[in-house]
Amino acid sequence: MAGNKTEVSAARRSKHGGILSVVMTILSIMWISPIFVVILNSFKRKAYIFKFPFGVSPYPITDGFDKFLKGAQKMFCGMLNYQNGISKTDLFHCFGYSLTITIGSVALILLCCSMCAWYITRVHTVATKVIYVLCLFSMIVPFQMVMFTLSKFANMLHLSTPVGIVVVYLGFGAGLSVFMFTGFVKSISLEIEEAAMIDGCNPLQTYFMVILPIMKPTVITVAILQTMWIWNDYLLPSLVLNINKYKTIPIAIQYLKQSHGQIDWGAMMAVLVVAIVPIVIFYIFCQKYIIEGVMAGAVKG
Repeated sequence: MAGNKTEVSAARRSKHGGILSVVMTILSIMWISPIFVVILNSFKRKAYIFKFPFGVSPYPITDGFDKFLKGAQKMFCGMLNYQNGISKTDLFHCFGYSLTITIGSVALILLCCSMCAWYITRVHTVATKVIYVLCLFSMIVPFQMVMFTLSKFANMLHLSTPVGIVVVYLGFGAGLSVFMFTGFVKSISLEIEEAAMIDGCNPLQTYFMVILPIMKPTVITVAILQTMWIWNDYLLPSLVLNINKYKTIPIAIQYLKQSHGQIDWGAMMAVLVVAIVPIVIFYIFCQKYIIEGVMAGAVKG
């Protein structure tokens, strides 16, 4: 009797698991499909992007394969959109600015916030509690409340450069980063640090040789989250940077809009693909650490 109940329960779980898999597959296709549409349209001529956004030929295959193939050759323009997008946006310079800002900001956030979280966790004073509360408070305050004041202060402090904006990103990225690092540091045994100090390590050596390697999952998770935000960010660079001299990729894409609302959609799609590829590659290589790091930083302790 018990065996029959177990078999029925397993069959139900298998059935429910199959239905859930189908539902999640459909949702995944829905989420991924816009990326495929962008990639597909990045190779099309401008006149066909709106007429046939999901098609590969203006003629159905039922009209004959030769006619279908000729229509596809007429619809697609190869790499022309990529050439136009790169030349119109000066993409290589924009790519360099985006890369510099992203790498510099993420590196500074990882270093400063991880050290701050370690200090907050190990030193129990009123000052450390205030710092932690302020970091959490910064996650709650909407960006729109401070963006005009921020723009004014950035100009006053001469932060309107790719190097200066790194400091601004540190301020906005510190809240979530300190929160995640603090949660993970609480799970690290204090005896490990005491053993390192007995072996002759000073606080900096303890941090870089003991604490930082242990925090690797959370470091990679924070790096991924911050990189995706900073690389794709449009609003903050447009407010802080001198966009007459320095344009990141999102700003350069916006500049493809011409007068009277005219947009070179083919070039825009091509530049979007170029902007997406680096962050997707980075995410694929680091994705296995995301769940581990999020759980460690948000649940433990």
